[in-house]
Amino acid sequence: MVLDDIDARPGSATSLLRTVIGLYLRPLGERISSSALVRLAGDLGIPADRARTAITRLKQRGLLLADDRGYILNPAAIGMLERGDRRIFAVRTMHPGDEWMLVSATIPETRRDLRHQLRRRLQFLGAGAVSAGLWILPGHLDAEVEELLEELGARGSATLFRTSDPRPAEPLADAVARWWDLGALRAEHERFLASVDGLDPSMPFAAYVRLIDSWRVLPYIDPGLPHELLPADWPGARSVETFQRLSATLTEPAWEHVRTTATPGA
Repeated sequence: MVLDDIDARPGSATSLLRTVIGLYLRPLGERISSSALVRLAGDLGIPADRARTAITRLKQRGLLLADDRGYILNPAAIGMLERGDRRIFAVRTMHPGDEWMLVSATIPETRRDLRHQLRRRLQFLGAGAVSAGLWILPGHLDAEVEELLEELGARGSATLFRTSDPRPAEPLADAVARWWDLGALRAEHERFLASVDGLDPSMPFAAYVRLIDSWRVLPYIDPGLPHELLPADWPGARSVETFQRLSATLTEPAWEHVRTTATPGA
């Protein structure tokens, strides 16, 4: 299994290098020398020995492959990275009347491991738990749910429904607060907003990688629920605006730093 966003703790050396690889190896031709990758790690404040340990972990998890010229991106990781691009850089928010998706799954008692994996991965896609074995997500995540079920071998145990008019017994906003852990989501937004306060725009590569690394989990676990169903002081819109503003400023100078560091003769 290739290391996914769900598996790397933001801020760790492994996570930061995973973010560098996800951002830059494709535009670099899916290859980078070992010395260049260690130099970029140094620009993030990661000592060389820790960088090499983190690189070893990424190789063990299948994100990188080694050859005599350095490291290449595992072709098996490209689909995962493209899926991450869609989540991280194209944030979607539901509006009143948008469709919801319901996932009903009955996993045999003998497959508790699959039940645990399905619950964990659906929560990471932003699903709310309506009841045991029943999850709800924004309808625009249909393709990702299908892909997940196929990947886990659980498609035969699941039935999918679409609706634009869910009708719980209580007001829908109250049901949303029960289906999702809004307190935990709020804490993640506040963590992200606090993390960007220390970014130094005069060091755009380090600032941009840390921005993406801190942000990348949020667009997964926060499904972008309609504003009307969330508390009035919900920090989600502020997080999105902050991310987009900083990203627009830092993207190009960060790429220029990587290009000149990793490309011989650049």
